Amino acid sequence: MSGEGNQAAVEKRLYRVCDMPERSRPREEMDRRGVQNISDAALLAILIRTGRPGLNVVEIAERLIHDHRSLTGLAQAPLDALAKAPGMGRVKAQVVKAALELGRRLTEESIPTRPALRSPAQVASVLREEARGLDRECFWVLLLDVKNRLVKAPVEVSHGLLDTCPAHPREVFREAILAACANVILAHNHPSGDPAPSAEDVRLTKQLVAAGRMVGIPVLDHVILGRAQSLGAEDYASLRESGAVNFNE
Repeated sequence: MSGEGNQAAVEKRLYRVCDMPERSRPREEMDRRGVQNISDAALLAILIRTGRPGLNVVEIAERLIHDHRSLTGLAQAPLDALAKAPGMGRVKAQVVKAALELGRRLTEESIPTRPALRSPAQVASVLREEARGLDRECFWVLLLDVKNRLVKAPVEVSHGLLDTCPAHPREVFREAILAACANVILAHNHPSGDPAPSAEDVRLTKQLVAAGRMVGIPVLDHVILGRAQSLGAEDYASLRESGAVNFNE
């Protein structure tokens, strides 16, 4: 066999998991260390299962996470985009998207049916998984009873663009009036990841707080969901806590 032939044969073998050092194989690593103690890339590699010539399955997983910056970015990626990634294809992309959706639903199951929402952290816990998978801004109204328990699942009022999501008072309070709720909390996501409120967020919140006073349904807070911007930081912002809007006038 020629030198070029030998090199081609070596490169073809490199993509097989069985040719990787045993301690580096994702399934063996999971058996040895436990599922909670292996990397995101190793978990993703187990789902993807196989590589391609010149690119083993762990390298494919690492590249996916790198290209999408995080598991959150991966969850937001369209199916077609994942399918076109090196070493993927539609079936592997479907498996990955299905696993991420199961994780979102598992988190949803752990939330009580009618939780009491008395802090921005509790609001964020209700919407976090849904917001994490969105690549557009979405605006919700959370309808509460007199004990500040959710009357029903958060209602999506509008679905906007990458960086804006208009919400008209008519749409927000229509749902609140129909449900005969006592209070509402507003929420929306920032796909950019930075939960800090914009000037438009503050303006809109003031408008909705005023509208709530007119119809007799107080707005208790407006919570913006994003991603933590530094170690120990929260992945949400509360306009009530920030003092940007007076909810008590």
